[in-house]
Formats: sequence, C-alpha cells, structure tokens
Amino acid sequence: MTLDKNPSATLAAFAAGLQFDTIPAPVLRRTEDLFLDWYASALAGKGARPVEAIEAYAREMGPASGRAEVLISRRTTSPHFAALVNAAASHFAEQDDVHNGSVFHPGAVVFPAALAIAQDIGASGREFLAAVVVGYEVGIRVGEFLGRSHYRVFHTTATAGTLAAAAAAGRLLKLDAPTMVHAFGSAGTQAAGLWEFLRDAADSKQLHTAHAASSGLASAYLAREGLTGARQILEGPQGLAVGTSSDADPARLTDRLGQRWATAETSFKYHASCRHTHPSADALLALMQTHRLVADDLVQVTTHVHQGAIDVLGRVTVPSTVHQAKFSMGTVLALVAEYGYAGLDEFEQHYLSPRVAALRDRVTMQLDEEVDGAYPQRWIGKVTASTRDGKTLSARVDEPKGDPGNTLTRAELEDKARRLAAYGRGATSAEMADLMARIWSVAEAPRVERWLAA
Repeated sequence: MTLDKNPSATLAAFAAGLQFDTIPAPVLRRTEDLFLDWYASALAGKGARPVEAIEAYAREMGPASGRAEVLISRRTTSPHFAALVNAAASHFAEQDDVHNGSVFHPGAVVFPAALAIAQDIGASGREFLAAVVVGYEVGIRVGEFLGRSHYRVFHTTATAGTLAAAAAAGRLLKLDAPTMVHAFGSAGTQAAGLWEFLRDAADSKQLHTAHAASSGLASAYLAREGLTGARQILEGPQGLAVGTSSDADPARLTDRLGQRWATAETSFKYHASCRHTHPSADALLALMQTHRLVADDLVQVTTHVHQGAIDVLGRVTVPSTVHQAKFSMGTVLALVAEYGYAGLDEFEQHYLSPRVAALRDRVTMQLDEEVDGAYPQRWIGKVTASTRDGKTLSARVDEPKGDPGNTLTRAELEDKARRLAAYGRGATSAEMADLMARIWSVAEAPRVERWLAA
C-alpha cells in the first residue's frame, strides 16, 4: 500500500465513478447472495420489541405513504424512514453478514439505504447493485482504516456504517466526486455507536444500524442540496481517526480500489450469534464430531480467542435476554454442544435452560497469541475440552462456516432465508420462493420496485 495524500477524495471519486460494467461477474453474484441474506435477516426482525419501537417512531414522525417499503410492515414511507426501520430489523437476529478484516456488518447499513432510494427514484437493478458494491467497498475500507483500537470502544458498523450508507446513497443520487466528499464529511461527523449497551442488555445495537443507514442517506441528499462537509473527515487532524482510533492506517482507505473487491470477501453467518463466537463454536463442533462426544461428556471447555472477542463477549456473564445471550460465549458453545447448532429457535427456547446454563458456566475464554495475531484478517477457532473420562482434547478451524473459503452455497442461503422469514413471520414460503427468484435476476430488473405487496 502506498500513501495517498488525500485518501478521502480518492475514495469519494471511486464511489462516484464506479460503473456496473466494470464490476466482475463473481462480485455481482456475491452481491445478489448478500442481498438475499440481508433481506431475510430484515424479515426476521419483524415483531422484535426494539425493532417495533423504531417502527412506531417512524410511523409517528415519517410520512404515511411513499415509494420506499418498510419490510416488516409492508407499508410505504419516505426513503429516510424506510432505511431507518429496515436497518434496525436486519441487525436484530444476528444473522446478517460480516467482513472479517474490518469487523463490520455492511449489509445492515448499505442495503437499507440503497433499497429505499432505488425504490423511490425507480433505479434499475444494475444501478442498485452498483450502489451496493460502492457502499460495501467504502464501508469495509473505512472499518479497516479505523483499526482494532477503534473497535474496543466503538461499534464499527455504527461508525463506518454512516460512510458506507452515504456512499451507496450518493452513487444512486449520481453525486459527482466533490459532492460525494461532502456527503462523506456529513456522514463521518455523525458517526457514533458505543459497546457499553452490552453491559445492560440495552437495545442500542438496532439503533446503531438505524442511525447509520438513515444518517448516511441524509448526508447524501444534503450534499446534493449543497450542504458542505469536512473534506478530510476521516484522516484530518481533527477527524474521525484522531478522535476514535490509535492505530488508524490511511493507506487502507484506498487499498487497491477497483482491483481488490472487498465485497466478495464478506462472510455469511451460520450461527445466530455474535460473529466472535463462531470460530470457537465450529471448533467445538469439530471436536465433538471427531471424538463422538455429547454435551454430558464435557467437563470444561476453554476457547482460545483474539482480544476482540474478550473485549466484546467478556461483558456478558449471565445473559438476561435472548439478544444478550448471543454475545455470551458460554451460551453459544453450550447450545452447540446440546443441539449441534446455535440457531434462532435454539436461542429462543433454550438459552436459559438448566443444562445450557450449567455448561455455559464451565466455558472460559483465553487469549491466544496465534489467534490474536491472525485477527482480524483471519478468524481462527481453537478449543480445548476436558472430558468426564479424564481426557484433554483439542480442535481448531481455520475458516468458520460462512467465510469466503468455506462459504454458504445458494441452496444453503435459500434454506437460511426461509428459516429467517419463518422466524419473524415476515413472509410465507410461497412469497419467499418468488422473492428469491426475483433477487437472483435483480440485475435484469428495469426498475427496483416493491418486493412484498401490502
């Protein structure tokens, strides 16, 4: 990587200028996969208390009709309020995508903004997909730029997410490069989101994505109207990095733009929990399958993790809600040991069951030099377990299920999407079949219109 004297401007020029025809076909196919995964995650948020609270706010404050669709209620409103609710909904079930190197959930902030604007202006499927790729490429690089120190206190999806949403929105609004810089400036000055909510099992995680998507969208519209923003909001002497990071690397903002497609590096979630739990969960599954163990065979489980996992998951000891349980390493591993999978129904029905709680309390996290050194580019899973017959057993996975090298097939993504929709009762199986067919051919759509009729 070489030093760019004005990386914000370079990144903005890329966002403004990327054309659909220059995006490699595999990246476009992955973007379609990510669209289905995001859409189904949003449907899974239907009925969730924090999501419905944000929807109630949007109903009161926003217009009663419009061209942008609120997925959980199937009503329409303005792009701003549709993005607000859809972003909150898609981050609730903890099944939305994640990019390892940036520790960032791009789908939950990019798709809500892009879909709302595309529906409002009648953009083509090609324009919609190009805007989504822009949002992913920008947001991922901003997350990588902010670094590990940022993530210790700040929820990167909430902070980098404002820039990602602004980039996608600006691309659909056809902002030129100088105007895109202003959109970035307004988005970056609104970037916010702190991990403190985990200590109290508070609802802020849904607010984080709602705010990021809607603020990024607003930043693009305001830039179009002439509102200016800081031209170096990311790397400037009083910019985002100085205020929120001690290891920011500006070179990461423009790393191989147009050559390295970070969108295609994005991982899908297999388990319905914080991504920091997935490597250990998969390693424990591998250990149990190799040695033909059941949950009762486990006396003690030690997970060998990176510091980021300890920073995030270490706040949760005894979870008080289903959502908080998804940030409990012990709960996730206990569910995996009992049921072979930490899915939506497993959490909903069993996160506080006596058997799960007993094993949860016998799981510990331990910082591992190899795992920490590889993170965040690689999320290695390592576990050691002692068994009732006196053995000490170990296992590891180098790519958790859902990572690009161990990805979900389209058949697996479709199955996941059906389960997510059924969980939230957001769509019937027939509606999902139609929805999936339309998503797989979205590039041919002359206009992005409503997906689920009221």
